[in-house]
Amino acid sequence: MNSNKIIEQDFIIDRFTDSILNTISGDSFPTEISILTKSDLKNITKKNGWNFNWRIEFKNEKSEQYKLTIVNNPNVIQGLLSITIENDHIFINLLESAPFNVGQNKLYEGVAGNLVAYACKVSFQKGFDGYVAFTAKTQLIKHYEKTLGAFHFKNQRMIIDTSAAKKLVVKYFKIQ
Repeated sequence: MNSNKIIEQDFIIDRFTDSILNTISGDSFPTEISILTKSDLKNITKKNGWNFNWRIEFKNEKSEQYKLTIVNNPNVIQGLLSITIENDHIFINLLESAPFNVGQNKLYEGVAGNLVAYACKVSFQKGFDGYVAFTAKTQLIKHYEKTLGAFHFKNQRMIIDTSAAKKLVVKYFKIQ
């Protein structure tokens, strides 16, 4: 996989939560997002159920990688995000929930929404008015329109504009 290859995103927005929600107990857990480190990569492997090679993504000097964890439990990664800061927006290169947060038997809901909201937050911080773009798998375009308020730009490109980004940031980060 070279760094110029566009990856079609296939994350599912299962639920918008204030943090992440345990599917068994219904308890909500506050989260934090921090920079992914090289030492984090030892357990983020295809052998452990991750779909993407995050070691290759980690080496991409043009992108920034982040991990989502539960507050006071920084060693269990709930999801990962890779973004590139473009001239006027944030581009989501890759977003993946931890293997135990995928499918019908997932442990936590809200992981993907949390990570997309973070990309929107960074966009506001960089002065891009919340604009975020990503390339969607064709069959998920309608899903992203409905759940994220993203609009289909052309081909498989999706755009989250200021209004939709603000809703996500307010929901997850309580920022007005």
